[in-house]
Amino acid sequence: MQRTTSYARLTRSLVTERWFCTSTSKNNNDKIVASVVFERLPVVIPKIDPAVYAFQEFSFRWRQQYRREYPEAFLKKSDSRGKGDYQIEFDPAPRITEADKSNNKRSLQRALDRRLYLLLYGPKFGSPSGKSAWHFPEKVYASEQTLRECAESALKSVIGDLSHTYFVGNAPMGHMVIHRAEADQVINSFKRFFFKSQVIATNKFNIGKCEDFVWVTKDELLEHFPEQAEYLNKMIIS
Repeated sequence: MQRTTSYARLTRSLVTERWFCTSTSKNNNDKIVASVVFERLPVVIPKIDPAVYAFQEFSFRWRQQYRREYPEAFLKKSDSRGKGDYQIEFDPAPRITEADKSNNKRSLQRALDRRLYLLLYGPKFGSPSGKSAWHFPEKVYASEQTLRECAESALKSVIGDLSHTYFVGNAPMGHMVIHRAEADQVINSFKRFFFKSQVIATNKFNIGKCEDFVWVTKDELLEHFPEQAEYLNKMIIS
């Protein structure tokens, strides 16, 4: 009985809840920021690279040399069976939209064959003197149980509803440490964790709590972050 009691006490002492460090410390050295890489997947199939198309054409012609030849009577039967019953008229949508022609980067109806990413313009955590800058939806970790909940709260504060979003996994896709030399002198070094989320079944969001916003391709995104372009280029796969 005494051994059982001792074992139970030891178990209770080892099982403890683990939480992320919060900003309640006096030195603010452990600030954590959750940022959301909110992307829209391609809507249409991307154009085939000319080299890939040439190889596919060559492969098709090569296979045609050794294809099996079917009797003519068999082929005619397949043509006559149910002819016209299952034909559907289909007009493909144009690849170039009005948003592409007018270069409207606030619209999701652009660059349909590319991935688009949401960027906000407004006060950014860690920017000098709190100046407005382009950034991902973000939130400083406070009292959430997980960093993903913090990231969800950051995105929800911008678009208002998460019913048309999908967060890819519970773990961040990457992180970076922002040192004091890069940030405001009032703010010490902090860590920024990136979470991926995707647009689901919609082509418009009511985006708020920012001065401006854009939906940009990966190449356009890297132009907004020249100092972190190398890291973001490796982290964001498109």
